[in-house]
Amino acid sequence: MIAATAPVQRPADARLLVVDAQGHVRHAWRRDFITLLRRGDLVVANDAATLPASLTGSHLPTGDAIEVRLAGRRSLSADDVELFSAVVFGAGDYHTPTEKRPAPPPLLAGDRLALGPLRATVTEILGHPRLVRLHFDGSADEIWAGFARHGRPIQYAHMTTSLALWDVWTVIAGPPVAFEPPSAGFVLDWQALAAMRVRGIEFATITHAAGISSTGDAELDARLPLDEPYEIPAATARAIARARAGSRRIVAIGTTVVRALEHAATGRGSVQAGAGVATQRITESTRLQVVDTIISGVHEPASSHYQLLRAFVDRATLADADAAMDAVGYRTHEFGDSVWFDRRAGQRGMIERSSDIDGFS
Repeated sequence: MIAATAPVQRPADARLLVVDAQGHVRHAWRRDFITLLRRGDLVVANDAATLPASLTGSHLPTGDAIEVRLAGRRSLSADDVELFSAVVFGAGDYHTPTEKRPAPPPLLAGDRLALGPLRATVTEILGHPRLVRLHFDGSADEIWAGFARHGRPIQYAHMTTSLALWDVWTVIAGPPVAFEPPSAGFVLDWQALAAMRVRGIEFATITHAAGISSTGDAELDARLPLDEPYEIPAATARAIARARAGSRRIVAIGTTVVRALEHAATGRGSVQAGAGVATQRITESTRLQVVDTIISGVHEPASSHYQLLRAFVDRATLADADAAMDAVGYRTHEFGDSVWFDRRAGQRGMIERSSDIDGFS
């Protein structure tokens, strides 16, 4: 597999690796994912817009250059923006691979940071010298204005161009609460949503503050995903209850949707509407209560996103899926290709060695 390097949300040649309910693995065009849905399915997507969460500036006690990547907050309230958790880097930018970025100067509680027009105070070191809690000065309006004027989308060295904010917003983007894009949602466009309606496929949304995917530090990466606030509308909770009552599939677009719905699960296959904070890690030992199928990006094995996929398929099937993607060069990361996993695929499937897409093999 190779890293996607261009910020194109819906490239014409985007691929979809499909693992069906019997564990069979095959290739499809991602634009045809609608054909995998059945009448009555409920598709749930994350409507979070992405914040310009990368803020450059200086550590005032030393004058050293730093980059702050916002990584967490207490709630999704637009008025609750004075406190964030953040990962701090030393001088440099996304052109340097994250794992090679220098550390910031030693950070202490009480240190002041200048971040463009914003000022912030380190209030706490969160168990790692690069993970801190920040308190921003000013009113909510002033803080939002500072993010808008000075912030940039978080990005990584595999990207060849600087990201614009519109590059990381899905077509259903609503409240600006995600720290990195809920990029599984890039599969959606208005034509796909219209086709769902025609085919009798139900669509609903949640809002989840999608967190950062990598810090470049193995110890800190092992703590990902961090706690992430979410909001489940009452209408979405009712739609899930109806789907469960009718034995219909619930299809999550992205790992953030899985994390929110499974955190809000009531134990009867339904979910509790309202606000919450997802604190759990979903792994192969997790017994999913709500979601049947996931559409996700192509993730690297060390990532928490990849570990979440193990809740849907066993290790052997996931290894087969990886081999199939490796064989034809699937693209990873947020602008890469996609996967479809049905969690009922519990047995190892046989790889279809001959592709049904011209040019894949």
